[in-house]
Amino acid sequence: MHEVHRVSTPLELFFDLCFVVAVSQAAAQLHHALGSEHPGNGVLHYVMIFFGIWWAWMNFTWFATAYDTDDGVYRTTTLVQITGVLIMAAGVPRAFDDDFRIVIAGYVVMRLAMVSQWLRAAKADPDRRRTALRYAGGIFVAQVLWVCLPLLPMWAFGVFVLLELAVPIFAEHTEPTTWHPHHITERYSLFTLIVLGESVLAATTATQAALDSGTGVGDLATLAASGLLIVFGMWWLYFDRPTHYLLTSLRTSIIWGYSHYLVFASAAAVGAGLEEAVQAHDHIGWAVAVPVAVYVLSAWALQVRPRREHTLNAVHLLAAVLVLLTPLTPWAVPATAAVVVLLVVFSLLLGRPSSLEQPALSEP
Repeated sequence: MHEVHRVSTPLELFFDLCFVVAVSQAAAQLHHALGSEHPGNGVLHYVMIFFGIWWAWMNFTWFATAYDTDDGVYRTTTLVQITGVLIMAAGVPRAFDDDFRIVIAGYVVMRLAMVSQWLRAAKADPDRRRTALRYAGGIFVAQVLWVCLPLLPMWAFGVFVLLELAVPIFAEHTEPTTWHPHHITERYSLFTLIVLGESVLAATTATQAALDSGTGVGDLATLAASGLLIVFGMWWLYFDRPTHYLLTSLRTSIIWGYSHYLVFASAAAVGAGLEEAVQAHDHIGWAVAVPVAVYVLSAWALQVRPRREHTLNAVHLLAAVLVLLTPLTPWAVPATAAVVVLLVVFSLLLGRPSSLEQPALSEP
């Protein structure tokens, strides 16, 4: 936890880069679903698929902060996990048509690779052997259940998710693994950047296609500018101040890590919503406003609420409500951009260093 100069390795960066393929596939399919007759079904599939992407990424990230030996076996096992996410990405379009077999196969490949990593950690770290074995056993049982999912009713998905979420809590209860707050926050920050970049790419691609059609250039320019302001504001809200000060215990770190599902999923969904905005579907306002509001609330929960800045708390909550009201206006996306920009301005004016940060400032 107190290791100095702990930064992301090239293997971790490569890992993230390959995961963005799955994120891109999920966002692209969400975009198509939002333009269909049953957008709600597409949103449900997106939420389910993104859980698998996020959970596999998160588990590797926390394992790596404690047991990154960077030897040949570790690297090979990590490359197997990367293969799993690419299999999963290939199955995303089928999953949106209710065929989850390929997605589950890729997910299981990733997770069984983690089982082998934990078994190796159990052998190498006698003090935390019980913890590592609990991880390995819990993950293995969950994968057996996931293989059975296509034969079960859809509500079983929620049960299996709860089981997966419970494994780290169960395992860490005995002897917590070591973790490095600077490394963890850097890893999450890098993945946030990747997901935001995916939104920029999605909106840019849609804008290019609309420009090629030669219609509605004026409205298109307004939407493009609004989309950029939204993504820029989302970046600013997340990276306004360092967050490693807030990871003061295993409990707070788990809550912080779990909450990032909403950050990542909503950030990627904004790109799909902006694509819909460019294509001018009737429900475009909601397609952008809902993920932006979720992102604003997530940023508030992670960055503002722990610092006990009451005025800024109220501003964030008010901004989320106003964003959800923008679809009721004739200019939903520009109105959303205006709210996000104003939130950034108020964050700059009202934000102040919290007393929670002071102990960390005195560290050598």
